[in-house]
Amino acid sequence: MILIKQASIYAPAFQGVQDVLLGGETILLMGETIELNHPDVMVIDGAGKRLVPGLIDQHVHITGGGGEGSFKTRVPEITLSKLVEAGITTVVGLLGTDASTRSVENLVAKAKALKEEGITAYAHTGSYEYPSVTLTGSVRKDIVFIEEIIGGKVALSDHRSSSLTPAELARLASDVRTAGMLSGKAGALIAHMGSGRRGMGMIREVLENTDIPITTIRPTHVNRAENLLQESLLFAKDGGIIDITCGTYQEWPAHRVIQMAREQQVPLENITISSDGYGSWSTYDEKGVMLKIGVSQVSSFWESLRHMVMEETFTLEEALPFFTSHVAKALCLQQKGRVAVGADADLLLVNSEMELESVIARGRLMMHEGNCLVKGTYEV
Repeated sequence: MILIKQASIYAPAFQGVQDVLLGGETILLMGETIELNHPDVMVIDGAGKRLVPGLIDQHVHITGGGGEGSFKTRVPEITLSKLVEAGITTVVGLLGTDASTRSVENLVAKAKALKEEGITAYAHTGSYEYPSVTLTGSVRKDIVFIEEIIGGKVALSDHRSSSLTPAELARLASDVRTAGMLSGKAGALIAHMGSGRRGMGMIREVLENTDIPITTIRPTHVNRAENLLQESLLFAKDGGIIDITCGTYQEWPAHRVIQMAREQQVPLENITISSDGYGSWSTYDEKGVMLKIGVSQVSSFWESLRHMVMEETFTLEEALPFFTSHVAKALCLQQKGRVAVGADADLLLVNSEMELESVIARGRLMMHEGNCLVKGTYEV
C-alpha cells in the first residue's frame, strides 16, 4: 500500500489538499487526514506538491514506426522507462505506414509485454492501408475478441494511404463502431490525416450520407496545416472528436490550437492531445519525394503539458484534461484519467516547477524523487 500525504489534488479539477491511500491497483481512500501505521505502508510526502492523474497517450507507435526511407529508417520498439519518464501510465499503440514489416500480431504482443511490465496498454487494429491488416482476418473480430484492441486505424488525405473510397470508409467505420458496441469498447476509428487537398472532405461525405455517429471517426494530426485545422475545429464544434499531435508541428503547437478552439467556442471536451511517439515524421517535395525523416518522442507529451502551464496562460486544471480525462472519456476508460476513490491508481506527483517527481502506475511506484525505478525486460 502507498499513502500520499498532504498533496494538492488536481483530479483534474482542484480538490484541495488531501491524503490519498492506494491499495493494489486502486485508489482506496481520500481525505483531509488518513492515519495508518503499518509496516507494509509506504508513505510519500506530498506537501507542496501536486497530485495529478497519470497521462494517457492514445497515439504511440509502441512497436516502432517509420520505414518510409527504406529498412534502415524503421524505428525501434519503445521501452518502459521512456513511457514512465514522460508520465504516461496508459498507452495506446498502433501501426502507421508500414504494415508489411510490422503486424497487428506484433503490436498486440508488445501491448501485452508493456502490461506485464506494469503499465496499462491497448492497441488499434489496422494501419494506413485498406483493406485493413488484422489479427483474426476481421476488423470487427479483432475488436470484439482481442482484449487489448479497442479500435481501428486508417489513413486519409495522404499519398501514403490506400486512396479508399467513401463507401469503403463508411463500411470500415461501421464495422469498428459495431464491434465497439458488441464488446463494450470505444469502437473508434483513428483517421490519420495527411496534407492532401481533400482534407476532411471524405469524412464529411460519409457522415452526410450514412447514419454513422460523428464520434466514430477520430481525425488525428489535425494541426499539421492551417486549412486542415480549421476544418477540424468546425468538425469538433459539430460534436466530433479531434486529436492534436504535440511536439511535431511547430507552426500550430497544442497550446495555440486550444486557444483558437476557445475563441471559436469549440467544446473543449471534444479535443485530445497525443504524442505520435516513436513514429517517424517526414517531409516531401511537390512530387512526393522524401526530403527528410526523423522520429517523434513521447517526451513531448509531458513537455507539452508543462509548457502550457509554465509558459502559456493555462492553469494546471485547464491543461490536464487534454492529456487525461478527455482521453479517458473518448476511449471509454472509466477508471482512467482522474483522481477519485475507486479509480485506477495511476498518479503523478509533480513539484511547483511542473517537474515529475513520482510516477505510480497500477499502484506500483515507478519513479520516485525524479529517479526512474523501472526498466523494460531487456533495457540496459
